[in-house]
Amino acid sequence: MLGVPAIAITSPDDSRIGDYRALTDLELRTRWEPPNGLFIAEGELVIQRALRAGYRMRSALVDEKRAGQLTGLPGDAPLYAAAPPVLEAITGFHVHRGILASFHRRPLPALAELLAGARNLAVLEGLNTHTNLGALFRSAAALGIDAVVLSPNCADPLYRRAVRVSMGEVFAIPYTKTDTWPDPLAAIRAAGFTLLALTPAPDAVALQALTADQRRRPALLLGAEGPGLTREALAASDVRVAIPMHNNVDSLNVATAAAITFYELTRDALP
Repeated sequence: MLGVPAIAITSPDDSRIGDYRALTDLELRTRWEPPNGLFIAEGELVIQRALRAGYRMRSALVDEKRAGQLTGLPGDAPLYAAAPPVLEAITGFHVHRGILASFHRRPLPALAELLAGARNLAVLEGLNTHTNLGALFRSAAALGIDAVVLSPNCADPLYRRAVRVSMGEVFAIPYTKTDTWPDPLAAIRAAGFTLLALTPAPDAVALQALTADQRRRPALLLGAEGPGLTREALAASDVRVAIPMHNNVDSLNVATAAAITFYELTRDALP
């Protein structure tokens, strides 16, 4: 709707905008957002995607110059407006996208529920870099991955940086985070998936050489940047898979490798 009345914020210490304080402090945000069931979305496009996905807005904070230009915000969430210096003092950075919004999280689905509705999966182990996680979710959405399973030590997909890098596509892909590891890999296999471990190991099968059976219900295992998959995850996999490369390069950024593999696994289903 146009013309949601804005509430002026003149002090960074105003208690009403506590959700937005110190957004660049990862440790503080980790202690604040998930325990309180909140996440922060940045930029009008990302906010609109969160709303379309059914997330409930708690409030929005906008550059006062843009307060009268916004459309599509819910009328039941307060819209706070402040001058750029106040915004920067609140958040810890220059809010160049002009708007932030605080949203309520939703309960994550159980693993069995997630598996029941998926034809393919990305399974992430220890992926703790928010930019890589956001880029991976964006590729998953674009390339036909149905769902994502995260190990307990993965980063939060709803952390502001991950949401921003994904361009809001974290809202498009169902995901869950497991409480234990690597036990869920057995449950994924029992649900009919083939566990494909992406690794530069010498005994890995070339990606394009996977058989039709191995491609039918793939669950692609991806490890953290640097260490890759643990021995336990590799041992639990059905097939070790590698992307053939030139010039003796042995690995790629995990988000890049994921995008290449997603395309290869889903290309026959592309529109």
